[in-house]
Amino acid sequence: MEPYKQEFAITLARTGALFFDDNLILKDGRPTPYFVNMAMFRTGKLAEKLGSFYAGMMVSLGLDARTDIILGPSYKGSSIALATAIALWQKHGKDVLFDYDRKEAKTHGEASSRKSLLVNRTLFDGCRIFIVDDVATSMATKIELLDKIGSEATSLGINYEIVGIGIGVDREQTTAVYDRNGKVKLGVKGKNAIKDFEAKTGVKVFPVIRISEIVAFLYQEKIPVMIKGERIPMDDDIKRRFDDYLNTYGA
Repeated sequence: MEPYKQEFAITLARTGALFFDDNLILKDGRPTPYFVNMAMFRTGKLAEKLGSFYAGMMVSLGLDARTDIILGPSYKGSSIALATAIALWQKHGKDVLFDYDRKEAKTHGEASSRKSLLVNRTLFDGCRIFIVDDVATSMATKIELLDKIGSEATSLGINYEIVGIGIGVDREQTTAVYDRNGKVKLGVKGKNAIKDFEAKTGVKVFPVIRISEIVAFLYQEKIPVMIKGERIPMDDDIKRRFDDYLNTYGA
């Protein structure tokens, strides 16, 4: 596993951003043995490290050479875009623009003459855009951002290219399935949201790391992780619960 992936996995464990516990429920209503909270990267040092993980992924895949603008959806994506742009410059000597979207178009100040959906107004004709965000679930926010970019480009009369979308952790799971009453069906797999998104949009998604890589590395190296409020190495039972979870809901 690449060094930046190993460091990311270790940092997720040390910060408590990755934790295991009983009775955890996802937003979609399904149970999960673990959770990843990227909001734990909340200091200057950790923000710099987070940006370095995204930058490392981009460089390892050659995406940095194809990118002019790092764009993050508000709100979490905006700080990731800034951190990634800084890391690309500091660690790899690549200076790129960064931007993030507004919830509503600004109409005053510098935007008085033209409404703008992007804060830094970085788009230019022929620009190549790489989108960054923390996680991928339904991909709805990514669709919304692609629509905003399209609207902005149309208003400017320019062409652009979406190089791809970078996410921090790929949970490698399918979407939830609901019955006619809107209640989630437990133990039932839905769609692979990422593959479905890629097929519909033609935009490829690049995870910094997959959850199976994280767990396998931490388990093998016996690195302490937050489990039921205690920082201890993963035992066989936790690893088995994780594997069973992916067998049930994994993509």
